[in-house]
Amino acid sequence: MNPLLMTNFEACTKCTICTEYCPVSEVRPAYPGPKQSGPDGERQRLKDAAFYNKALKYCSNCKRCEIACPSNVRIGDVIALARKRFAGPNLSPRDAILAHTDFMGTMATMVAPIVNYVTNIPLTRFFLDKIVGIPAWRIFPKYSWTTFRAWYFNNRPDQTQFAEQVTLFHGCFINFNNPSLGQDSIRLLNALGVGVRLLARERCCGVPLISSGFFGHAKDNALSNAKNIAQALTKTERVVCPSSTCSMTLRNEYPDILEVKNDSWRDRMDLLIRHVYRLMEKGRELNFQRQEIKVAYHTACHMEKLGWSAYSIKLLKLIPGLQLTILPSRCCGIAGTYGFKKENSEYSQKIGAPLFQSIRDSGCDLVVSECETCKMQIQMSTGVPCENPVTILARNLV
Repeated sequence: MNPLLMTNFEACTKCTICTEYCPVSEVRPAYPGPKQSGPDGERQRLKDAAFYNKALKYCSNCKRCEIACPSNVRIGDVIALARKRFAGPNLSPRDAILAHTDFMGTMATMVAPIVNYVTNIPLTRFFLDKIVGIPAWRIFPKYSWTTFRAWYFNNRPDQTQFAEQVTLFHGCFINFNNPSLGQDSIRLLNALGVGVRLLARERCCGVPLISSGFFGHAKDNALSNAKNIAQALTKTERVVCPSSTCSMTLRNEYPDILEVKNDSWRDRMDLLIRHVYRLMEKGRELNFQRQEIKVAYHTACHMEKLGWSAYSIKLLKLIPGLQLTILPSRCCGIAGTYGFKKENSEYSQKIGAPLFQSIRDSGCDLVVSECETCKMQIQMSTGVPCENPVTILARNLV
């Protein structure tokens, strides 16, 4: 079935609630807004492709328009599908570098200390700003010398002792930048009596490719992941993922944007923190040590789309001594690779400013969020460390 027909864009009642909730519309006058870019624009584009507006590239794909829509129109998908049909190939070297995380991560981890040092040199930052188009002040995530997959396969025998097994979809950020989050994921699942496998082959979920217009490459990744997930589920009950964005992409974007079927395994693909909560509902127990700490929980945009933030909040409240503040639900502005692009950088920070102020006002010691790029943005813009709730739970186990 044509994905466009499934977006139900004709159900739009022109109420403009989506525009009121759109973080980009709030700060960027050049962006027409989700209603005009989505349902209104689609009615025109179906008549004549000349009506396609290049300003659709300013959409950050945060999905907040879809959350707000009272008619359940998939506005973000309408915009993404319009870009897929009309924008043409993306020939930007900068966008290719940012979007192809598997290739860049594989290359960078081979010489991680050198890459981490060079990307912080003022001359490198000047070159990236003036020539490549990545703002000089943007802080890059550090690359790990050892990938998570390499660490896992050195420690895999430890997982065979568990009768119950799940498959972990770790994602690019864990593999190349933050293997410790993958280790924390395994520690938490092991504490519940669950062993962990990995996919035979895992590729980037595809969301940075989608947002930068590399739809063909994104579909290749999706087809490969779908095949490997289906194979993994012949040996384990579920596939779990610590990242809200990867989880949303695997579950929703594959069929809706990339036309890759996942109906045979979608209901068995879960956010890791949600799976942990459900195991505890069934009687599994976790014991936590007391931790006197002020924590602020940030609901990432794609976590808001999934509607699963309550699982993280309830589990964090189990840690004795932890004081939890729920931050107002606001976009941090980075939207994956969006904030790394110079033309978006000013607006990225303006979008995130209210959230950053809320974090400062909370007086928290730590921010918690399931999104890896929110982590980058929050740490850079506030100076407050940010971690996935999986890490907080795993590191406070008794």
